[in-house]
This record gives sequence, C-alpha cells and structure tokens, in this order.
Amino acid sequence: MYKTIDGVRVWGDPLENAVEQAVRCSQHGDVVQTLLMADHHKGYSQPVGGVVVYDGQVSPSGVGYDIACGNKAVRTNITFEEIRLALPQLLDEIYETLSFGIGQKNKQPVDHELFSDPDWHVFSEIEPGLTDTLQTLARNQLGTIGSGNHFVDLFVEEETGILWVANHFGSRGLGHKTASGFLNLAKNKPFASKVSGESMEDVPTLFDVASELGDMYIRAMKLAGKYAYAGRDHCIAKVLAILQAKETFSVHNHHNFAWKETHNGKDVYVVRKGATPSAPGQLGFIGGSMGDYSVIVEGIDSKENKDAFYSTVHGAGRLMSRTQAAGRFTGKGKNRRRSGGAISSEQMAAALAAFGVELRGGGTDESPFVYKKLDTVLSAHKNTIKVKHRLKPVGVCMAGENEFDPYKD
Repeated sequence: MYKTIDGVRVWGDPLENAVEQAVRCSQHGDVVQTLLMADHHKGYSQPVGGVVVYDGQVSPSGVGYDIACGNKAVRTNITFEEIRLALPQLLDEIYETLSFGIGQKNKQPVDHELFSDPDWHVFSEIEPGLTDTLQTLARNQLGTIGSGNHFVDLFVEEETGILWVANHFGSRGLGHKTASGFLNLAKNKPFASKVSGESMEDVPTLFDVASELGDMYIRAMKLAGKYAYAGRDHCIAKVLAILQAKETFSVHNHHNFAWKETHNGKDVYVVRKGATPSAPGQLGFIGGSMGDYSVIVEGIDSKENKDAFYSTVHGAGRLMSRTQAAGRFTGKGKNRRRSGGAISSEQMAAALAAFGVELRGGGTDESPFVYKKLDTVLSAHKNTIKVKHRLKPVGVCMAGENEFDPYKD
C-alpha cells in the first residue's frame, strides 16, 4: 500500500529529496496527481520513478533526455544448456558486433521505414535543415546501445531452462537533442543553442498541449519513441542471429514518455519518468541489477493500481550514485579513469562469479552493490502487478567502465 505525503502518493521507502522534488512538481501546472514508484530517486526536474498527471499539459523536462528509453525481452526457441559451453564466445561476438558507448555509430547504418515518417518535418518547421541533421545522426546511431545502465543481456528462465534475450536503451542522440532543443525553445533560445540544461532543482518546464510548442513537442517525442523501438528491435534481431535462435514471445515497453490516457473518466497526460505503464493485462519487462533477477510483470485490475494511474517501477532503483560507487573521473581521452570509489573491481567480479554471470564491459558504477534488490521494490507494488516470468542473468554486455555518460535521464 502507498503512503500519501503532502498530496504525493509514495510507494516503498520514501527518499526525502525525491519526495521534496515530487511535491515541487505537484505545485506547478495543472496537476491532477503526483506519484512516486518504489524505485524512486532524485532526478532532473522530476524524480526518476516519478509520475505526474497533467490536465492539458506535457513536461519535456519530466519526460527527460532519453525519450522512450525502455526494454525489449524475447523468449527464444533454445535452452541455456544448448549454449552454455559457448557462452564466452557468444558474448564476445555480441560485444564486438553491437556498438556500446556514447556517440557510437552503427557499424552498418540501417535504413528503416520510420525515416519516411511525416513527423520528421516538425524539425524543419523549427529550423531549416534541422530535419536532415537529426536524421543523419539517427541513421548512424540506430541500434547502438549507449552507456550508463543500458545493456544487452542473456537470461535463463530457471523454471523452464529457456534462454531469453533482453536489452535496455532509448532514443540516443536524437532523443537528447530533441529534449534539449525544446527546453531551449521554452526559454526563447534557438533549438540548437549550447546552453546549460535543467538543474535538479528547476521546476518542470511545461507546454500546453493545445499550443504550437506543445503540439510540436508531442510529435517530436512520439517520433523519438518510434526510433527507440526500432533501435531495440534491430539490436535484438542481431543478437538472435548470433545465437542462431528465433523469437517465440516478446515484451516491449518504455518509460520516459508522456502518454495521453483516460483516468476517472477524463483525458489526461501521464508523464512517467523512469516508471512503467501497468494497465490491467499490460505486460512489462523490469530489470534488476547484473547480479539480480529480472522479471516480466502484468498489471492487475485493482483499486491500488487505479490509484497508481496504472504505473509501476522500471527497475530496482539505485542505492549509490555513480561517483560514490566508482569514484571521480580523472585524466582525458584514453587516459580517462575513475578512482576513489567505494566498490572495487575485485568486489564486483566476486559477486558476479558467485551469481554465475559473465560480464563484457561494465564498471563498478553498475555493480550489484549500487542497486536495491528488485524483489524489495516489487513487493511494494504487489497489489498492482503480478510476476509472470522470473529471469536470471547469465551474460551481461554494457559500455566500458571508463565511458562517460553525459546524457541525463
């Protein structure tokens, strides 16, 4: 059951700074309800794990920079035992074939029907030539994974022995430039201005959906969402080809988005930052850490789920910041390194070995020690979702440990 703190519905253990931020969100704009999921923590303008329901408004700062970041999970037609001995070589091939890291380009740029989507013209309405610039960036990055907590993983469903494949990433540079561009326009700055972004303490930037900026933002946001889905589809297809496996079932969902939905008989815009939609019967993949189980969940028809505006967690939630875990960056270029963190590489390697996980890339800032246990946050939402599949990671691929992630949530 949730608590209500200053009008904000809070699941799990309340984090004071995130609750304060959620209360601030509730005090600006035409807000119907503000909520915090059990994996919440402080974010930029709106908490991660935060949900703000608006009457006729959207918030580009609430949606965030990684528009439509999400997960795709696929059940394959093979078992883990069939590839167990080949796992190290398969992970090597996945890591070498796919592109991990900030600014990475797809080694073979992909053509896709979404590049003919009429909503690309929204950028030309803003600035001549902007569509071509952003399309070129998007083509080059389609299917690349990025850094931070983004991953490509192999899982075994222990109950059946079946191998699953899943990934987690979003709209890459297109999403980031879309978000920063519209935040610039809101300040009467040119779309591509190099100005500082939102601070953690800023109030949400809001657009009326009936305004020109609101309409353009929604079109651009939806386009970035389609792009994120196309990227995750392309990535999964490449992994299945490497595994010589086929998909038998899939779940594909996203967070960091503004959904137009009907709640309590009224059309509203639900801005979920790091929160997963969970309407009755709706499936979602929720990832734990690299040393914990992940799950496929289904929203249930309950009063509490209705009170949550059909929203749930998107992950386990961090216990420790990246800097706390891995230390600060020193040096430049190839000499850039983190040092002074609370978690050592040896601690991380031992934890993964004990859990039976092979890792490619990754750093101590993404180690199991920096996340809550997923079961803990799921238990706070037991009256809104049910677990359909429980997946144990066996292989994890992420960007390298010294990769700097400038893309905010």
